[in-house]
Amino acid sequence: MSHSLDINQYFGSGAIEFIICHAEVSIAFAEEKKIPELLKTFPNATKYLKTIVSFGKVTPEQKQEVEKFGRAIYSWTEFLQLGESQSFDLPVKKRSDICTIMYTSGTTGDPKGVLISNRSIITLLAGVKRLLENVNDKLTEKDVYLSYLPLAHTFDRVIEETFIWHGGSIGFWCGDVKLLIEDLGELKPTFFCAVPRVLDRVYSGLTQKIISGGFLKKALFNFAYSYKLNNMKKGQNHAVASPLLDKIVFDKVKQGLGGSVRLILSGAAPLSLHVESYLRVVSCAHVLQGYGLTETCAGTFVSLPNELDMLGTVGPPVPNVDACLESVPEMGYDALASTPRGEICVKGDTLFSGYYKREDLTKEVLVEGWFHTGDIGEWQPNGSMKIIDRKKNIFKLSQGEYVAVENLENIYSQVPSVESIWVYGNSFEAFLVTVVTPSKPALEHWAEENGISMDFNSLCGDSRAKSYILEELSKIGKEKKLKGFEFIKAVHLDPVPFDMERDLITPTYKKKRPQLLKYYQNVIDDMYKSGNKPLA
Repeated sequence: MSHSLDINQYFGSGAIEFIICHAEVSIAFAEEKKIPELLKTFPNATKYLKTIVSFGKVTPEQKQEVEKFGRAIYSWTEFLQLGESQSFDLPVKKRSDICTIMYTSGTTGDPKGVLISNRSIITLLAGVKRLLENVNDKLTEKDVYLSYLPLAHTFDRVIEETFIWHGGSIGFWCGDVKLLIEDLGELKPTFFCAVPRVLDRVYSGLTQKIISGGFLKKALFNFAYSYKLNNMKKGQNHAVASPLLDKIVFDKVKQGLGGSVRLILSGAAPLSLHVESYLRVVSCAHVLQGYGLTETCAGTFVSLPNELDMLGTVGPPVPNVDACLESVPEMGYDALASTPRGEICVKGDTLFSGYYKREDLTKEVLVEGWFHTGDIGEWQPNGSMKIIDRKKNIFKLSQGEYVAVENLENIYSQVPSVESIWVYGNSFEAFLVTVVTPSKPALEHWAEENGISMDFNSLCGDSRAKSYILEELSKIGKEKKLKGFEFIKAVHLDPVPFDMERDLITPTYKKKRPQLLKYYQNVIDDMYKSGNKPLA
């Protein structure tokens, strides 16, 4: 079997080498600046890899290195010349043929090769098309999409294919997250996909501007926000809830997102409720949460425009998808209870065809045609799904209490002074500890108010700052009526956000928990040893 591989920032060289050998890739296409990364896979990858094509140029040294192993490398110009004055018949394709092997980045272990058929992608695209038409928001050739998620990510891939199908335009970001707002201003997209971390940054930036804008500006913004939100709660479309205030107050936010965005889709991880509701009001666009996995071809659930009671949910299943809940007794989740809770299972033609060369793993998750996602959901009375937990991300404390860690992180991340948080506990300890990346503006504002003069890095090591963050975490814990064992008893502040460089998160910002534990092991040990005993 001959496979090709598109190399980009999604994987490090170790994973790339694994994928080339696992999928028996014979030709690889790579960005010019990623050629050195690809060459790190030599000599092992040369068992299968015969040809490399650069989307730019190739240096003489790179050509020499590749030819030393009897392999070929072409610049883009050279590659195009190979096909001049030649014609080929396209092979006949069937719906059941595998279109792509999409490797999941995975939070543990080697990446898994997810086999996705032509049928899966077309079924998903047809469902998305039908959904958009049903809510009077169909795509046209005038629509513009900004792509900034990795191309080797299913979420971005199916949106791009939807745009290609509808004849829309696709623009690619410059590659620097700090310049994403400038990219939005330049391209002026109508459709924007985001992961929560990016929307969290947009939210933090906006709230900080309002805080520093003076009393009158703050008062006007708060009035406009409450007025429009109340009208939307009464069932009014966001476009008619307060058109005058949109022009006077919220137009700057809209312009900051390029001025043309009408639909923002958030996926890959849960979006905080306060961020979602805030952006639905101030962005003058639909802000929708979606849910899916590589194995379900990305789209499984998506919330609907102008349905404010779907806030905090991922909406109903998209057309062409069947979904159900399966009870998880060991976690106390009953799919047949008055409030149905359980593991989300998915069935239908959008499902993957199995894991490449891993029939054992395929049988584990595909049972009688139902794909077991590992995510815990709760059906809402309006037919939408709320993600409340992860089946694997639970652990016992030493007193025997089960802790659903993702649910706690979602709650604690609502603290404005917290940018990102990782909560940890185990069965040998009686209480929870955490590593927090504080919000720089929020922590510096607190320090200024309290007469503490330090730079951000020094603040993160200061015991007073730790106590302040701990108090803020406790406040929201009380507000959300958390149980005693769910409260954080010790905190470490890291000025550097969890990142891919240290292998602490996936490209879609999911936490790699084993890697986080390994990286922060000494910090965790110190927190448990340093006398931060649980309160009685």
